[in-house]
Amino acid sequence: MRQALRRCRRVFRSATVFSAAVNILMLAGPLYMLQIYDRVLASHSVPTLLGLTVFVVVAYAFQGVFDIIRGRLMARSARILDAYLEKAIWQLLIGLSIAARSQKDAVQPARDLGQLRSFFVSPGPLALMDVPFVPFFLAICFLIHPWLGGVALGGTLLLFAMAFVTERSGRRSAALAAEGALTRAALIETGWRNSESIVALGMTETVAKRWTATNDVFLAAQAHAGDVVGPLQSFSRVIRFALQSAILGLGAYLVIYGELTPGAIIAASIMMARALAPIEIALGNWQAFVAARQSYRRLDRVLESAPPTEAATVLPPPRERLEVRTLTVAPPRGDRPILRSLDFSLAAGSAMAVIGPSGSGKTSLCRTLLGVWRAAGGSVRLDGASVEHWRPEDLGRHVGYLAQGIDLFDGTVTDNIARMEEKPDSEAVIAAARAAGAHELILRLPGGYDTEVGEAGKVLSAGQRQRIALARALYRDPFLIVLDEPSANLDRPGEVALLEAVTRAKQRGAVVVMVAHQPSLTEVCDFVLYVAAGEQKDFGFRADVLRRVLVQPQPAPPPAASAKVTPINRGPS
Repeated sequence: MRQALRRCRRVFRSATVFSAAVNILMLAGPLYMLQIYDRVLASHSVPTLLGLTVFVVVAYAFQGVFDIIRGRLMARSARILDAYLEKAIWQLLIGLSIAARSQKDAVQPARDLGQLRSFFVSPGPLALMDVPFVPFFLAICFLIHPWLGGVALGGTLLLFAMAFVTERSGRRSAALAAEGALTRAALIETGWRNSESIVALGMTETVAKRWTATNDVFLAAQAHAGDVVGPLQSFSRVIRFALQSAILGLGAYLVIYGELTPGAIIAASIMMARALAPIEIALGNWQAFVAARQSYRRLDRVLESAPPTEAATVLPPPRERLEVRTLTVAPPRGDRPILRSLDFSLAAGSAMAVIGPSGSGKTSLCRTLLGVWRAAGGSVRLDGASVEHWRPEDLGRHVGYLAQGIDLFDGTVTDNIARMEEKPDSEAVIAAARAAGAHELILRLPGGYDTEVGEAGKVLSAGQRQRIALARALYRDPFLIVLDEPSANLDRPGEVALLEAVTRAKQRGAVVVMVAHQPSLTEVCDFVLYVAAGEQKDFGFRADVLRRVLVQPQPAPPPAASAKVTPINRGPS
């Protein structure tokens, strides 16, 4: 975050210069009033009045222009900060989601960046830039008369003390309110995404109670934060009004005894108001300041803990082999391995089916093969290079993935097949759709390839989403294709199209790994990997493994304490 703020240093310096000019031009009003009361009214000189008026109008015009410029500079600093951090924040969002963090944790960096950006364009930063000039105006009050300066100084110190006490007492309430806002937003997103299940399963009242409880916690924290800051703002206004009256009363007393002129009373009142103004504005934006500070600290902490994105040498496209050696698979936030000691190798032009009971780690294996999860032990290599040595952008061009849960993006069919490229290759898109057997299906959509699929593809049926996602996996003929239960939403024609797509991928020299629960899907596979109880139970030619797995009875698993492990029977590698 310090590096990000350093990018804004030039803009901050320029804004500070214009703030100095604005504060100096603030003297125009008091000087004008002083000259009017002490010179013009005494001399009845109209030319002097006109000259002073022209002077103060010009000064106010420059003050307005400079104020606009510094406001725009702060808005530009917000854009610079956002542009510097936006890519890192997006990568954090994806990385935290992959690491099985909650939605609230995953979107927190983006919300924090938005909070900082909003604060930069608020009056708060400009008020903070004006605070260093408070002693300047207090000094002028002292020059007018020491007693007036003492009153202004006492009021300023009182406001600073109130701000300090309020910050200490309201820090926890502000943090709880911010946390509650994030929890509410996550619950709203969950309700929107699962609305059909909530209604169909009669969960509306149950979820509403959870929403009410969450919302009550947020409102209580927000109310407490408001109870702390609200009185401060009210007292600050009262103190400012009282100080202005005190300055006028004390000034009148000094005029009566000949120690001050009437014009000096007005000038001192304006000077004191100007000295207190940035403090009062800062107090009015105190909650925004506290929220921005919390966002800064959270962003700094999460960016420090993020793995460095080092530049990697661009490796040649893989063409020969996928090798898995003594692979151990564990979730990003888990210590217990899901799979242990996996060992197999697939040459170009071959396909492997992964079979096993539910919960045996098949999907976790898919994620590790693609580099989405880092291997807890062992290695996954493409043509001898570990998948961890590839940059995700480079590796992604050589792999295709059909996830168990179809995840389409808000855009057209072409956008989704082309993996949201800025300039999709129409020929490659159509080729991928034909390879997936989805070309005719897409042409029957209202807009063909330009049909908007909606958020998460809700415009399409489950089968249509599956076929389009398969086309995306085949886009630009990737070398490694991983299909996780690809027939889950397919009818028989769709399943036939899937098998044909796998066959064509093998013919062009791809490696296909397919999680299969249906024996019919293994027909196009050369090898079968059987995993169960966290281990590789068997690997080899399809017919051999299926014969060994299917002919053996599958008794209920014994208790964990007396569990026995079936010896691993490895096939060719």
